[in-house]
Amino acid sequence: MTNGKALLLALGVLGLGGAGYAVAQAGGLGGFSAGIASASLLMALVLAWTASYLFRVVSGQMTFIQQRRQYREAYDAFTTEALQRKFDALSPEEQERLLRESGQLADPPPGQA
Repeated sequence: MTNGKALLLALGVLGLGGAGYAVAQAGGLGGFSAGIASASLLMALVLAWTASYLFRVVSGQMTFIQQRRQYREAYDAFTTEALQRKFDALSPEEQERLLRESGQLADPPPGQA
């Protein structure tokens, strides 16, 4: 969330509190009771937002974690592609030697070379 969106959200919550106060007064509650009703509504909203945030933290659905996962997948795909291009550019003998050195290809039996 950008700073601008966070500011707009804060102003919206502030406006919601004022609107809740006006609705409570129009509904017949006095000034003090309307303030308590408005504050209770805002407190319920803040608690619901906090609960949703904690749920996203526990379940790993936060923006940073998702971005990190996407960047890691893109990085892995890029490096795999680059390594495959370099491997394909090697001669068949160099490819075989590299595979034997890395342990991905078994050594030939003695007497076959």
